[in-house]
Amino acid sequence: MHAIDSRRARWEEEARFFDAVAARSAGSSLEIDPLAWRRYALRPLRRRFSIEHRFALLGDLRGRRLLDVGCGDGLNAALFARMGAHVTGVDISPLAISQAKRRAAVNGLSGRTTFVCGAIESVDLAERSFDVVWGDGILHHVLDELEPVVARLARLARRDGLMLFSEPVNLFPPLRRLRGLVPVVTEATPGERPLLSRELALLGRYIADMQVHHYGLFGRLDALLLTSFNYERSSPLRRAAVNATALADRLLLALPYLKLLGGTAVIHGSPRLVARAPGAAAEGRAAAAMASVGRPAPAEARASA
Repeated sequence: MHAIDSRRARWEEEARFFDAVAARSAGSSLEIDPLAWRRYALRPLRRRFSIEHRFALLGDLRGRRLLDVGCGDGLNAALFARMGAHVTGVDISPLAISQAKRRAAVNGLSGRTTFVCGAIESVDLAERSFDVVWGDGILHHVLDELEPVVARLARLARRDGLMLFSEPVNLFPPLRRLRGLVPVVTEATPGERPLLSRELALLGRYIADMQVHHYGLFGRLDALLLTSFNYERSSPLRRAAVNATALADRLLLALPYLKLLGGTAVIHGSPRLVARAPGAAAEGRAAAAMASVGRPAPAEARASA
């Protein structure tokens, strides 16, 4: 029972945090930015940028089913749906889910999207039902339940499907301490931290042929270079500076030892067929506990530079 109470407390804490994040963006436009659409859907994708690399890995989304884990206010989900995917977005924040639904409606995408408020550990979804499982900065929020969460996601993906995540990583601790000296304000939930080598190894037990591409050696400077951390709406000079740092990252982090200096990683592969992870049997009990305190019973992620 203690484990269920602890998990429920974490869900509630995360929901409050991301409700506050969603509230701060409540006045933003819900229409798909035409510049973002051109960047991700119409122009050649540049793999030196993490987000463009991930969109390239997705390939043709027409008619495919995509699970957006930690979908937030639906920015990425709207892009995926407009590209032809049938998107299911899951997020712990009721306010973010409400915004995601409104965003889909504003862009005429309600028929291609389903948004559900709940924790991914206990959402009600059929196994082997998604061509793509996408997570943008979500796994480092569930470190205490990382193995059962990743095992669940692997079961939700079709056997020939794609599991694709972007996560902060800490593979060289001295550099992380140095990055902390860069004067950039970051928001973090209690208990979150970058993934370590041992957690990447854990992911490899559930993602077959797992590949890891490293980014972010100089990427922390983006917050200083871009206007409101928005690449598309920044000046040509600011975009040129970010292009240069991204290219430097791409070249340096391709080298065997220097790749450990990256601050983020793109992780992808196909689901590995494994037995259920320890603790997976408790998912149903946790869902019941969640509902018992009045939160929505869990059921069936943000483009950046």
